[in-house]
Amino acid sequence: MKNQKYSVKLTTLQRKELEKIKSSKSAKELTKKHAKILLYLDENEKNQLTVFETAHKVKLHFKNIYKIRKQFATEGIERALNRKKRETPPVPAKITGDVEAHIIATACSSVPEGRKAWTLQMIADKIVLNGLLERVSDVSIMRVLKKHNISLI
Repeated sequence: MKNQKYSVKLTTLQRKELEKIKSSKSAKELTKKHAKILLYLDENEKNQLTVFETAHKVKLHFKNIYKIRKQFATEGIERALNRKKRETPPVPAKITGDVEAHIIATACSSVPEGRKAWTLQMIADKIVLNGLLERVSDVSIMRVLKKHNISLI
């Protein structure tokens, strides 16, 4: 265990913090599991577990244990406990603020001749005709209107 590249050596304060997280009812299960892993791998403890023993005890693959240990050693305790937040969403939003403004303006504008009220599909068609989007569903229009508490009736 002495010749490993990344090691976990917790301070007393870190150890107390991890113990608190481990027994917390409000912490996420993943965070609790990572706290347990760091506690088991702590080299300052006499009853330190190996990576394989830790993996068996927390029911994770040993490669995950190595990854968490490396994250602790290179990026700190916070990164080892919590997942990295996404900087961008997996799929960029189709409806931006500009498109939203056009949807709201259309919904609030006067109704086309021969109609009593705008329909979601009519608004969607108008947005496409104006060239703001290639296509948009009536459900997307409904979400924008609902978000801004606008009713078509």
